[in-house]
Amino acid sequence: MIKAIIFDLNGVFIQSPKLSDRFYDKFGVQPEIFMPTLKEIMDVVRRPNASNAFSYWKTYLEKWNINLSEKEFFDFWFSAEKEKSEMIKLTKKLKEQGIKIFILSNNFAERTKYYDEHFPFLKELFEKIYYSWQTGFVKPDINAFQNLLKENNLSPEECIYFDDSEKNITISDSIGIKGFIFKDAKTTQGTIEKLLKI
Repeated sequence: MIKAIIFDLNGVFIQSPKLSDRFYDKFGVQPEIFMPTLKEIMDVVRRPNASNAFSYWKTYLEKWNINLSEKEFFDFWFSAEKEKSEMIKLTKKLKEQGIKIFILSNNFAERTKYYDEHFPFLKELFEKIYYSWQTGFVKPDINAFQNLLKENNLSPEECIYFDDSEKNITISDSIGIKGFIFKDAKTTQGTIEKLLKI
């Protein structure tokens, strides 16, 4: 019996244009230059004990002749992120049916602080949100999933998982949590209704 549904956060509940495209449009930084930098920095700041995320960006911004303060930089980044109302509605219905809903997200401190301040649904809808910078487990690390199961006394067969990343689905499947690639709210709702027989 399905007792819990685990979701990724970005691309599922929160959407935004590609940051690399926005940096090219606004500042002229080519995506092939920006993307390796983004990956390099995100690999660090998503983990516990990272320094302030802006400190990693500052050198690159100076190199690209972009004069932004920390506040201006994060405002530019985060203000483009919007909640997906269809997913919020779906999650409210699932909660009313007694399903526990969790978030498992690779993320960093400054961004999650912004989310706490601007997206109240995050505090209202979920049993718990597992951010990698707090747990130390960055997907596709299998421990990210096992930690959630252990803390909530859940077996893999009692959970299903939605993510827009194939590699994360592969890992969830490997430990018995049936995973599905997230496409949109309607498809997700159909999948859940079939599994829950509702």
